[in-house]
Amino acid sequence: MTDLARRIAKIGTCFAIEGRFVDGREIESGYINTTYLASYQDEKGEVSRYILQRINEHVFTDPQAVMQNIERVTEHIREKIYREDPQFSGQVLKLYPGHDGASCVTGPAGGIWRCYNFIEGCRTYDVVENTRQAYEAAKAFGAFQELVSDLPAEHLAVTIPDFHDTPARYRRLREVLEKDSHARAAAAKEELEFIEERADLMGLLLAHLKAGRLKERVTHNDTKLNNVMIDQETDQAVCVIDLDTVMPGLGLYDFGDLVRCATSPVGEDERELSLVEMRMSMFEAIVQGYLEATHDFLSPLEIELLPFSAKLITLETAMRFLTDYLEGDVYFKTQREGHNLDRCRAQLALVKSIEEQEEEMLAFVKNWHPA
Repeated sequence: MTDLARRIAKIGTCFAIEGRFVDGREIESGYINTTYLASYQDEKGEVSRYILQRINEHVFTDPQAVMQNIERVTEHIREKIYREDPQFSGQVLKLYPGHDGASCVTGPAGGIWRCYNFIEGCRTYDVVENTRQAYEAAKAFGAFQELVSDLPAEHLAVTIPDFHDTPARYRRLREVLEKDSHARAAAAKEELEFIEERADLMGLLLAHLKAGRLKERVTHNDTKLNNVMIDQETDQAVCVIDLDTVMPGLGLYDFGDLVRCATSPVGEDERELSLVEMRMSMFEAIVQGYLEATHDFLSPLEIELLPFSAKLITLETAMRFLTDYLEGDVYFKTQREGHNLDRCRAQLALVKSIEEQEEEMLAFVKNWHPA
């Protein structure tokens, strides 16, 4: 057994998992948390797999609040799905408690850990490969919003204050820029100018919320394609995962972030910016999937603002990457020098592509109707 497998096995002993530990490996796709996939074999020889995940306490300073949110949401969804169609109740996230019944534990070497079921027969994608996947991912996130639409947002804790407060993100960027503690501002001069030119757009959604024209909802807040488990044989979405950022927010945030993540043919850290584009075919598939699941409870204003939300969230994400770059890469995991600046540049290239097609995007949304 490798040292990594031994470490994973030791963490697994903290949870109420049946069977004998067989093997484990790290899943390296995420930016924030440490994640392991562990396999256990029961007395009949059947193997079950589980996700063991350490919560990043630098990002999530109140892990207990994060877990309370996840417990409320997963139980609400499981009960709702079970009532409607029990055969699908196994295709949602389930928390396995520690031996004391708690939803998370302190690991043998420290840190806060939790354990989920692993959804078999599925995989995740970092880059969308076809319009079917885009449609299914959008429908999955829309269905997630529909399932929690009757769960009052105020029942959840705000685990990351101002997470999608775009003006606050901009103010933070300006503060970090003033300090320029790592002497990196000169390398990002063009990016900073691009962002500055769009500063007057940043408060639009929050102004609508304050005026009562938009409703606060329970939202996922991290609608990347790789947070949807997709069936390997059918390409159908099965389950939404990674619920750390579930909290009160705007449904538009979730839609906008999915467009940001799923419409470009390349990754969000692509260096060849000519390859970055908002593909209209993918946008149309996302609109169709999302609205099929949500049109019964979204307001006309929310639907009208869908294209704008894609531009706003992409711009906000660019600012987050740039802020982290200027601060010395303290938030997002990086694999190379200037990685967060590359991410910022790719996001701004996507903003530009969205702007070039925004009228066409809005026309498609306005002409959409249920199949």
